Amino acid sequence: MSNFTIKATRAPVVGVFDSGFGGLTVLRALAEQMPTARFIFLGDTARLPYGSKSQRTIARYAAESARFLVEEQQAEYLVVACNTASALALDAIQASVAVPVLGVIEPGAEAAAQQTKTGDVMVIATEATVASHAYASACRGHGLHGIEKACPLLVPLVEEGWIEHPVTEQVVRIYLEELEAEARAAGQNPDTLVLGCTHYPLLRGVLERSVPQGVKVIDSAEATARRAAAAMAERAGTCAVETDEPHIRCFATDSVAKFERLGSRFLGQPVGTVELVDLGG
Repeated sequence: MSNFTIKATRAPVVGVFDSGFGGLTVLRALAEQMPTARFIFLGDTARLPYGSKSQRTIARYAAESARFLVEEQQAEYLVVACNTASALALDAIQASVAVPVLGVIEPGAEAAAQQTKTGDVMVIATEATVASHAYASACRGHGLHGIEKACPLLVPLVEEGWIEHPVTEQVVRIYLEELEAEARAAGQNPDTLVLGCTHYPLLRGVLERSVPQGVKVIDSAEATARRAAAAMAERAGTCAVETDEPHIRCFATDSVAKFERLGSRFLGQPVGTVELVDLGG
């Protein structure tokens, strides 16, 4: 008879937040990597877009979202599924809660470092994320040269549902041609493209058809999910058991109907009933 026993525990709780619902692409990747975990997602839809706010305001909003997930929903690990908050408020978030916090930028840069052979990396993101130069900085930390480009038309095209639309494909090609020209002018030979916005994974098919042959597309959502899963595995040491708690529970600070309507497109499954929460002004 074996002397070994397995200690069973409840499923780990992972908090995920974004200024909107684009971060559901990160949640989708997390759920694939950690099928036994419970996820609490918060979209701060009442106060988006974060990119138009000051860094101080973004830090306050992000810290309030983090505390809701940790203090009220008992999240044991926090994933910041928002590029703007990851770029401008990660330190403030980490200081506001007593659990590990992971943003989406560093895992994306790390994944690029693992894939690139030339050391030259292209990044497409929103204007706010590009203005922060957070990806360029993270790339430098891995010895890479990162060249960034804002692609402001892509988010509204995704939210309109024009994923495979000819207009979207043309817009993508124009952005990439401009980015490749900038890279050549800088003497770079990029072989990797990092998706620096949580909406962009929905355009992965279009992007992969549009990049030059040999250029690898890096999804920061997938890279973040792999990093989070590895971290949770190290922390676990026990065997999770099923509970009656829902696998995924979603909250929003406003626009619940829109969240429910569009969220399934990003999550890849129905988001269910989204609960309204008030985090203040």
